[in-house]
Amino acid sequence: MIIGKRQIASLGAAWMPFAAAGSVDLPLAQLMRLSLFQISVGMAQVLLLGTLNRVMIVELSVPAMIVAAMIAIPVLVAPFRAALGHRSDTHRSAIGWKRVPFLWFGSLWQMGGLAVMPFALIVLSGDQVHGPAWAGEVLATLAFLMAGLGMHMTQTAGLALAADRASDDTRPRVVALLYVMYLVGMGISALIVGWLLRDFTPLTLVRVVQGCGAVTLILNILALWKMEQVRPMSRAERAAPRPAFGAAWASLMAEPGARRMLVAVVLGTLAFNMQDVLLEPYGGQILGLSVAATTLLTATWSAGALLGFLMSARMLARGGDPWRLAARGVLIGIAAFTAVVFASPLHSPALFYAGAALIGFGGGTFGVATLTAAMALPVAGAAGLALGAWGAAQATSAGLSIFFGGALRDLVGHAQGTGLLRELADPALGYTAVYHTEIALLFVTLAVLGPLVRVGTLQPATGTLGQPNLGLAEFPT
Repeated sequence: MIIGKRQIASLGAAWMPFAAAGSVDLPLAQLMRLSLFQISVGMAQVLLLGTLNRVMIVELSVPAMIVAAMIAIPVLVAPFRAALGHRSDTHRSAIGWKRVPFLWFGSLWQMGGLAVMPFALIVLSGDQVHGPAWAGEVLATLAFLMAGLGMHMTQTAGLALAADRASDDTRPRVVALLYVMYLVGMGISALIVGWLLRDFTPLTLVRVVQGCGAVTLILNILALWKMEQVRPMSRAERAAPRPAFGAAWASLMAEPGARRMLVAVVLGTLAFNMQDVLLEPYGGQILGLSVAATTLLTATWSAGALLGFLMSARMLARGGDPWRLAARGVLIGIAAFTAVVFASPLHSPALFYAGAALIGFGGGTFGVATLTAAMALPVAGAAGLALGAWGAAQATSAGLSIFFGGALRDLVGHAQGTGLLRELADPALGYTAVYHTEIALLFVTLAVLGPLVRVGTLQPATGTLGQPNLGLAEFPT
């Protein structure tokens, strides 16, 4: 039986994820095209934190300390996302564009960093004939700096543009769609890049990484094409002084809940990401899982995160409170890390996989909820600053959390080896110390979110006929 267009249309938006994310100002077709910038950012993330990490250490024999320093460079750029967002809010252009120039130049920085990166890494590995001995380190630093700056500039401007064009009703669905496209970009690029580099040679590395740079530019050009209307500015408007960043930041922090939101994002991201480099070693060393079995953890986490995104979009679209949803994600995270901790004494791989899925589910819910709250901050003309602040807090704490998690695990292991913890000879102690720290941070995050959730419950809910819905939550206590 052939299904026609009418039958497909009759299925309704409930059967087609994100079909209701479009609006009059931002139709679904344009939204899908705009979301391509998230695919390019996800691809760059996989290259910088995954593929090139392994290639530098294994194939190119670069010392692990230098590799860690190179990977940390994009994280060092992350705190400047708020300034980049503010700059896009106040950009002066003869044709009135604010976001598109930053998307364009971010794409150039990202593409340029990937273009020179493979050559810099080859020189860094010692394959050098001419030039100073420090050329490899300097060139690799510049390449990672360019790529990191481009990623943050592109993502901040792209999210701000989506916030500018999305309506209040569709904004939660837009946020979830952009998150899903970011995951899609990471997943697809990881498979393709891994397959292309299965037989490693330096020339193959050059082709693959530079090919990713070319794909980045193509995707981002498609994303920004005709996305911002031309609004010619007068000479007086262009000559008007830009608002100072300090004043704009003070205005943002004066918004109810803005400061507390950033603290919650930092603490929650630290809590959910300290285990990033420890789950697979924990499964292999403590639970005795094979390499193939631990590799499935990433897929399990991603499936949980995707489910969290979809559920969050559905609840927020129905008028759910983002702060309450963020708190729910934190509670799910507490249950997730508890399951991971008890997987060792119970010798239960099933409980371990369930915990990994719940980590993705809780982290995805928390991320979508806080990003939606940042996009909804009522700061006139400062969407870029608000989203840049959220991105700076999220990206910086995500990078630092990986270091803190690995350092804490090693410190506990060192204390066991030197006899300071001779009574606690359990090899799982270093891992469980990290997981218990994450649980403690999640409880602190829940305490930070508490006043925000209370504010949300005191706002009167409105029914379909414009009359307030009076329930137990609306009665004074």
